[in-house]
Amino acid sequence: MSAALEHRLEDIVRSSPSLMQVLTIARDIDLPDWLIFSGAIYQRVLNSLTGRDLDYGIKDYDLGYFDRDTSYEAEDEVICRVTAAFDPPLCELVEVRNQARVHLWFEGKFGEPYAPLTRTSDALERFTSTMFSVGVRLAPDDRLIVVAPFGLEDLFALRLRPNPIRPTNGFARSAASAVARWPELIVAE
Repeated sequence: MSAALEHRLEDIVRSSPSLMQVLTIARDIDLPDWLIFSGAIYQRVLNSLTGRDLDYGIKDYDLGYFDRDTSYEAEDEVICRVTAAFDPPLCELVEVRNQARVHLWFEGKFGEPYAPLTRTSDALERFTSTMFSVGVRLAPDDRLIVVAPFGLEDLFALRLRPNPIRPTNGFARSAASAVARWPELIVAE
């Protein structure tokens, strides 16, 4: 991964007070193998690159963690704990999910099979586009740990490309939604 692009991403993340608040509280909650990922990260980069407000289009903050206890009750307990850690409006916007459970409900919701994951960062390899596959964690020493299995080049080039290792029916829908909000995107199929 390009160090220069990683520094640019870090600058964008750190310039977003609401995202930094979510990262700080998530760090304090200290869930196992946690990451903030998806739109909370890549959409801010798109907003920065296209001159929009950093919070434009942000609907939620996806907080993934990995716990081998795949019971609904264990996940629900974590959801309640996370919700209680945030004040409004963030308590309604932080969406926490145990990545060890995704395979249990994904096919029913999206109509595609989804093999079990072994860690949170594996989820990034399953996203519909390489551009979406970015996660961040705030370390105890305030370093930002960036996870981007496909690199950051597509994101910073505004290039929306399908995931090369997991073709999915969802790419066309995701691409159309993203282009409607950021018409500057280049769709490369």
